[in-house]
Amino acid sequence: MSVRNALLGLLAQKPSHGYELRSAFVAMLGGEFNWDLKPAQVYTTLSRLAQAGLVAQQSTVQSGGPEKTIYAITPAGLKELKQWFDTPVVASHQHDEVYLKLVLSLAIGNADPYHILQTQRASLYRQLHDATAQRNATDPKRDLAILLLHDQTIMHLEADLRWLDMVEARLDDIRKQPVPQPVARSRGRPRNTAKGPPDTGSKNSLS
Repeated sequence: MSVRNALLGLLAQKPSHGYELRSAFVAMLGGEFNWDLKPAQVYTTLSRLAQAGLVAQQSTVQSGGPEKTIYAITPAGLKELKQWFDTPVVASHQHDEVYLKLVLSLAIGNADPYHILQTQRASLYRQLHDATAQRNATDPKRDLAILLLHDQTIMHLEADLRWLDMVEARLDDIRKQPVPQPVARSRGRPRNTAKGPPDTGSKNSLS
């Protein structure tokens, strides 16, 4: 949903075509290194926003290349954008692929959880090195907002590294415990507890 609402926000600034929107989005996020938004996603999202009545085609322009469609946000789009700003973002930390790898490696026994930890740690250190280099190359007097984005990335990476250290320290204890299993459910059709009318005998019986 973030790309969808980001495009609405950019269109709330001014009507634009797809190429302008992608360029503004990438610049706002500090470059393609941070978020490489594909042109196809921009145009697909614009088409869906138009179908939903959140944006509308305003005009077309052509300057030495293919014809470009200018989109403008609609009143419904402004309402949708305000609702997005007013709604908190719910982080999905429970959907962690590294955790899933570790639990599966313990369950099936044919993968080394220590190797998984080492591989992930090496990758995080490479990402941390790159993010730190980007942060150091950012001018706080000109790009403070992007600097804060780099700080957030670095803090997340450092937190992930600390979590890996904690997992490794407890891995032997985790191995001694049973792998989480689904709760057993009773089989068969549920009993019908509804009471019907009293049995008065066969329908064909004579009174």
